[in-house]
Amino acid sequence: MLHDPQRRTIYGYVSRQRHDVSRDEAARAVSISRNLAAFHLDRLVEAGFLEVSYRRLTGRRGPGAGRPSKLYRRGNRQLSISLPERQYELLAQLFAGALSGARDARIKSRVTNAARTFGQALGASYRRRRGDGQFRTLSRVLDRLGAEPYDDGGVVRFRNCPFDTVAARYPELVCGTNLSLVQGVIEGLEVDRLKARLDSQPGQCCVAIARSSAKGGRNA
Repeated sequence: MLHDPQRRTIYGYVSRQRHDVSRDEAARAVSISRNLAAFHLDRLVEAGFLEVSYRRLTGRRGPGAGRPSKLYRRGNRQLSISLPERQYELLAQLFAGALSGARDARIKSRVTNAARTFGQALGASYRRRRGDGQFRTLSRVLDRLGAEPYDDGGVVRFRNCPFDTVAARYPELVCGTNLSLVQGVIEGLEVDRLKARLDSQPGQCCVAIARSSAKGGRNA
């Protein structure tokens, strides 16, 4: 389904938007005709990658207002493709279950420390080739992790939780590990005056990033 480059680009564009996308917008975003964009969008709907809604975009009502526009947004269905089939999520659930039930706090600390160390190494690898500025580079790293970051009034939030299904069963363990990972990325990038924290929002990742004061506290 996503082997077609244009279709993959359209899906990526729609997935990143916080609003429903029209056929015209999708066509402009990837520089193709409206008819071709509609073809790819509808194929993505048929496969369960996108969902559809209908709404008038002009604000006009009553006779002469025209038909509602067909709009697209990323579907809630989680899709994972691996050939041959792999069971990485099952393995993650097994590990998380064992770690979550562990009584020795040192075991859980090793997990969060490992996540932070990995984040630091990942951030450092991008820092060495940083050319677009701190925040754009940070967004690129977080995108690579599948977080889909966006700016929410000065707070960086994540549309997607990369560990969603495991986090749903073991939120304390997984969210804490995710927080340590993001903190490590910030430290590895040496981004000034940013601090990751847990700040759950419905349907989004539990981690958010906000500016901190010079002393380490969050600015009001």
